[in-house]
Amino acid sequence: QVQLVESGGGLLQAGDSLRLSCAASGRTFSSSAMAWFRQAPGKEREFIAAISWNGVRTEYADSMKGRFLITRDNTKKAVYLQTDTLKPEDTAVYYCAAADYDTPNWYRGFGYGYWGRGTQVTVSS
Repeated sequence: QVQLVESGGGLLQAGDSLRLSCAASGRTFSSSAMAWFRQAPGKEREFIAAISWNGVRTEYADSMKGRFLITRDNTKKAVYLQTDTLKPEDTAVYYCAAADYDTPNWYRGFGYGYWGRGTQVTVSS
């Protein structure tokens, strides 16, 4: 199992940069695919990006390509999400999630069974 805690959210302005962190504990982090999702008020949760267990492969939702960057550091048991240009529509609760490395379609945001509690990101215009 893996336990996840997100951090780095807060009240930001449009155009600001953002770096979210997800700290993991548990023995299976280094063999887990990791992903970031977000849920805006009144909307369904949406997939942002995923990264393979070794960091070699990354995948992004089409709408997120070019704006977000997902990385991980297995020595620190952490995964990160960055963007350089926040927009008000990025306001949401951001979640990190973990899946076994061989979960089918992990790279499309499917099969994630372990979730953090989320961190709120609010972007003002």
